Amino acid sequence: MSKKDKKEEIKEEVEATEPTTEESVEEVAEETSENKELQEALERAEDFENKYLRAHAEMQNIQRRANEERQSLQRYRSQDLAKAILPSLDNLERALAVEGLTDDVKKGLEMVQESLIQALKEEGVEEVELENFDPNLHMAVQTLDADDDHPADSIAQVLQKGYQLHERLLRPAMVVVYN
Repeated sequence: MSKKDKKEEIKEEVEATEPTTEESVEEVAEETSENKELQEALERAEDFENKYLRAHAEMQNIQRRANEERQSLQRYRSQDLAKAILPSLDNLERALAVEGLTDDVKKGLEMVQESLIQALKEEGVEEVELENFDPNLHMAVQTLDADDDHPADSIAQVLQKGYQLHERLLRPAMVVVYN
């Protein structure tokens, strides 16, 4: 083969491998179509990932709220029972205040009262503090004029004890307040 033949052969190969303008336009159109499909697929994948992350976060929130609710129910499970027992405890106090009880009867009533109070304490029920009037814990049923010995918002008399379960008020204390 001569040099001319080699040059012609190489030229033919190059022409055969060079795309024509029509072919390159079609290829570019196919590539842009493929790129568009790829972009849409990526957007859908990102959308699905966002939806998954939101659903996962929502599930965690549901589990957290369920745990908190379960703990609250456990903590305040004895609330209804305590509310039902409080009138009986009040009646025991009234019975102990009656004069003319024999020592045996009085001692028996005191023992019942102490056991009820102890059982309530074990469940977290405590008497409301009676230092100064607090409208969140006390119910003022009467007011008296304050003086030098009795400052305003001090409690003059407790008519009925108040109780709370942990920090939840079961029954406000009924009090007479200096105003």
